Amino acid sequence: MANDLGLQSLQLRQMVAARLRAEILEGILMPGEWLRQGTLARRHGVSQTPVREALKQLAAEGLVEDVPYRGARVVALRREDVEDLYSCRAVIESRAARFAAANITDDEIEEIEELYRRMVRCPVPESLGEYRELNGQFHAVIIAASRRSFLVRNLAQLWSAFPSMLWSRVPPVADASAPGRDEPDTAEHAEIVAALRKRDPERAARAVRHHIEAACISLLAAMENQGSTGPRWTNAEASADENQIGPAP
Repeated sequence: MANDLGLQSLQLRQMVAARLRAEILEGILMPGEWLRQGTLARRHGVSQTPVREALKQLAAEGLVEDVPYRGARVVALRREDVEDLYSCRAVIESRAARFAAANITDDEIEEIEELYRRMVRCPVPESLGEYRELNGQFHAVIIAASRRSFLVRNLAQLWSAFPSMLWSRVPPVADASAPGRDEPDTAEHAEIVAALRKRDPERAARAVRHHIEAACISLLAAMENQGSTGPRWTNAEASADENQIGPAP
């Protein structure tokens, strides 16, 4: 009986953690947003115990921070986080693209071209979520075509941890395109497709690296714009939180 209760408690914690993790990574819960145990418990139909344990787990993963006497909140995204993530991508994905150009099949090229055509037809910002999903699939096919198991495995983990590559966590571009980014993004994807069709390893690696570095610059610019317009929560809310002793229900 005790083992059954323990298993049930573990399952509830994992369920709540999975839901909150998804909401953070998808930008539903934004950087700096307070995570009140009572509110979350009611939303997910559980007691506060699995919520408290889930928040501890997410804190260990670096998605949540515990502020003494105030509670837990979503970790704010820092400039260096974006720089580090995109620097890693630029190196690893460009290497994968180099091998993909040498190993890719005709069927995989056709799949990539179809994904590209669907991305071009996708109306933005109305279907931005669909566009980002197609973009993830586009990159996944290229990575798989590299036939390099280490690269495939590690990039799969990276994309699994950051499905929107942090775009959904920056309010100005969470549900809208970065200003002036749509046309260059389309051109960059087209160049990647052309390099793969030509089976040119150096051109493919160069195209992917340029695409990732350009995306990083746009995302950093959006973060700077967010800083100039201020965070989502108001000064009044921040002051109220500072005056609280202990987490609010």
